[in-house]
Amino acid sequence: SYLTIWPAGRTRPLVSTMNSLDGRTKANAAIVPAGASGAVSVFVTNTANVVIDIDGYFAPPSAQTLQFYPLPPCRVADTRFSTYPQGLGTPHLSQGTARDFPVLESTCIPQGITPVAYSFNFTAIPYPSLGHPLAYLEVWPTGDQPQHPVSTLNNPTATYVANAAIVPAGSGGSITAFGSDNTDLAIDINGYFAAPGTGGLSLYPTVPCRVFDSRKVGSGQPFTGTLTPPVDVIDSPCGVPATAEAYVFNATVVPSPNLSYLTLWPDSEGQPLVSTLNAADGWITSNMAIVPNVDGKIDAYAAGLTQLILDISSYFAP
Repeated sequence: SYLTIWPAGRTRPLVSTMNSLDGRTKANAAIVPAGASGAVSVFVTNTANVVIDIDGYFAPPSAQTLQFYPLPPCRVADTRFSTYPQGLGTPHLSQGTARDFPVLESTCIPQGITPVAYSFNFTAIPYPSLGHPLAYLEVWPTGDQPQHPVSTLNNPTATYVANAAIVPAGSGGSITAFGSDNTDLAIDINGYFAAPGTGGLSLYPTVPCRVFDSRKVGSGQPFTGTLTPPVDVIDSPCGVPATAEAYVFNATVVPSPNLSYLTLWPDSEGQPLVSTLNAADGWITSNMAIVPNVDGKIDAYAAGLTQLILDISSYFAP
């Protein structure tokens, strides 16, 4: 039914990290505060195997640590289209073949910066059409392939699947993606990590807390289109300070009956052409989302009828 991960030594929070009601192999990103002895605790409602891959950690600020620089959500690459800069558009990913993506060629990335790592959202789109599964997608910094395979997302049921990932920048700022099977791939960015400087933010972990649950708002009806009113994070019971300039959410949707895609973005800004997660098959679906903040509220758009649940685990601030 669901899995929850939290800092060891603390009470299990009433939040979920991921769901797999249909029994498929499934991945979800999560930033988890370190608990007692640096450990984390995991709870599952049903018997399951759990695989945990790591791509970084957060430590107290020092001359060696990086800061986070939020960006307006933006689509860096989409292998379905030829309108992107060279290397960021067509063709699709071929089965068993690694492909480099020159991220710095994207217009989403400010000129003159030197990212050390990126905060991405990857979406796998079956190729050539629905019904063609993807056992796993692996992403790594170009020139530094992991010695042992890890998975960034899985799509064994051949639907649209999204998962967030923090990926170090490789040679020339590029990243490399490897699909076990043919697939199209969309890559959205919401920020990057670099040396400390103007506008740089640090991570502040919180006790995992439910910020919003549309099932408990008004008559509890699902919504479609733009959520009205937006999610008021500042005034939620989770105690997130007004100084936060980006939130780390786990977003969960309960489609009625299915959801093409969900997009989250900062209130008062225009809706970006990106997706946060997909649930076209109608199953309960989760994904981590780092969402920049402008006025303490978050907008949501649902291309379909759905309930929305937002749990927060940390935030970025000066």
